[in-house]
Amino acid sequence: MYVSNDPEIKLFNEGLTSKKTVVLTFDDGPARVLPEILDILKKENVPAVFFWQSRLLYPQRPWRRVIDEGHQIGTHSSKHSNFVKLTPHEQVQDLRSSKAKIESIIGQDVKLFRPPFGQYNEHTIAAAKQLGLSTIMWRISSMDWELKEQPEQIIANVIENLEDGAIILLHELAQTVEALPDLIAEIRNKGYEFSLL
Repeated sequence: MYVSNDPEIKLFNEGLTSKKTVVLTFDDGPARVLPEILDILKKENVPAVFFWQSRLLYPQRPWRRVIDEGHQIGTHSSKHSNFVKLTPHEQVQDLRSSKAKIESIIGQDVKLFRPPFGQYNEHTIAAAKQLGLSTIMWRISSMDWELKEQPEQIIANVIENLEDGAIILLHELAQTVEALPDLIAEIRNKGYEFSLL
């Protein structure tokens, strides 16, 4: 992975607050389990950031609920291509297309971008900047996509690495839904609150 000191790359949320906070982010949606995730977040009064592949976003998806309930929506590209394998022009085209499609459906500016697979290079960062997007990575990976039968390990992967301002990587998956209520409770037990980017 290309490592940059560019201030546009965010691993932490640097909001000035006296409280310890973390950010929950969900990649690869909108998926079938989105309503279940939203139900849990609403019940627990937790905000989150959703990074969506524009190919999966149809007007019928519950995107309005995401906005109405106080969450943020960013782009996770058009179809989850590895940007490092794309030309600079292809990267700009993909980002421009995905941003425009999401904006045309939700009626709001998209300002956040997470590179698929966490893979990016200097051209990715330049493309994002050109389109007014902040590139958001993560500090803690739950590894939820590898833990279909082990929701308790998803929780452990996060809790064992908690630190103030950490951006947490989750996905819109059934096992993540299963783990989410206990994950939120454990994060709160450690004295953390939840914030947006």
